Amino acid sequence: MKRTTVTPSNTRPAPDKVITDIADYVDRYQVKSELALATAHYCMMDALGCGFAALSHPECTKLLGPIVPGTMVPNGARVPGTSFVLDPVQAAFNIGALIRWLEFNDATWGETVSHPSDAFGAILVVADWLSRTRLAQGRKPLLVRDVFEPAVKAYEIMGELGLENGFRRIGLDHTIVVKIAAAAVVTKMLGGTRGEIINAVSNAWVDGHALATFRSKPNTGSRKSWAAGDAASRGVWLALLAVKGEMGYPSALTAKTWGFCDVLFNGTPLKFQRPYGTYIIENILFKIPYPTAFHGQTAVEAAVKLHPLVKDRLDEIARVEIWTHASSMMILDKSGPLHNPADRDHCLQYMAAVGMILGRLTPEDYEDGVAADPRIDALRAKMVVWEDKHYTRDYSDPKKRSNTNAIRVHFKDGTKTDRVEVGYPLGHRQRRKEGIPAVIGKFERHVARMFAEKQRRAILDVCLDRQRLAEMPVNEFLDLMVV
Repeated sequence: MKRTTVTPSNTRPAPDKVITDIADYVDRYQVKSELALATAHYCMMDALGCGFAALSHPECTKLLGPIVPGTMVPNGARVPGTSFVLDPVQAAFNIGALIRWLEFNDATWGETVSHPSDAFGAILVVADWLSRTRLAQGRKPLLVRDVFEPAVKAYEIMGELGLENGFRRIGLDHTIVVKIAAAAVVTKMLGGTRGEIINAVSNAWVDGHALATFRSKPNTGSRKSWAAGDAASRGVWLALLAVKGEMGYPSALTAKTWGFCDVLFNGTPLKFQRPYGTYIIENILFKIPYPTAFHGQTAVEAAVKLHPLVKDRLDEIARVEIWTHASSMMILDKSGPLHNPADRDHCLQYMAAVGMILGRLTPEDYEDGVAADPRIDALRAKMVVWEDKHYTRDYSDPKKRSNTNAIRVHFKDGTKTDRVEVGYPLGHRQRRKEGIPAVIGKFERHVARMFAEKQRRAILDVCLDRQRLAEMPVNEFLDLMVV
């Protein structure tokens, strides 16, 4: 008996719901939350400040500028803190790398931790380029307030994608969400239709995605500091293609065999906690006192609290216990040699050791000079890291979202310190009253180290006056920061 086979249909399905949900949110949702828009203002300041701080690091600045030296771009985008005028794709790489370089910009939590201010690398660039192009055409430029709503939406997309979906657990770098969010909001900024947003986002899902190799032992390296710039620039490029009419792929996630979920998620669909709104930016975690991985913020706070008790007794220490949550152990628990600054800022033991020994943690403390201090590795060798199941539960609990670490030091004479526990870092929403003034202070310090007095004052005057800043043309705002 002849067996008949059914030829698979080539009928194109409706676009995947994950993609249309993003497109509908970007195209139609109106951000009315005053808290969200006000927070976007602080997030933008903080991101720019992180970029200014990175400009003092040659390993970062060597990557900046046009791909081909001497390239001139009419009406090109400015890179704050430099004199570069670039096309929007390369400018997005530049600003994205600056923002992310020092591990000092804001973060979310969840199965995949991301850093939503990475998206400013795309948003500010496109707003600046569009403004200069419009002025050249005799039209009005965008205002800085036009940056805030795309920022809120990019934060929301990145954060919600990461809350329940473990991209890192399957080996992908978290910057996949930067690319997807940037492609969506930039397409809208460019005047793209809902259909064009769908096309751009589908291409972002189909794209090859960065592996987390460079962010994980034993290969941790400097690419983790420019990967977000790479993702932001890719999102801008895909958006530019979409508004030119480039097609999309409706079942990019759900296609059998070839879709994202079958290829990378073992057929499991993506999961979400809530519809898109303003939750992520309203609950964003600022990194205020310490430039270190999100999970290590409270560990450094605890270590600095212990500094007065241990700084003169380092040789007497027998053992150091650190309690943390599961996500932190997966990413930051690291023994053995640390090969570069990127390796060190993703080592829980290194950051805790510096905090206890020096009573601080600055970007410079990851450099080779400080790392050569033999006391650091000697103290690391005495550390044991435990998972506290309670910390893991509270980290994942949407009502708590703690990020707890605790440290206790045991001395050779049998005495020990108290178990010093910090549940919520200074940048957490639980501590906004003390946190926002500290965010402003952090920005002021970074501006002061970069600009001469007259320019510093001009930048601070406008950035600290939200109403004036919101009404300022984007191109004029970026011009304030040219050197």
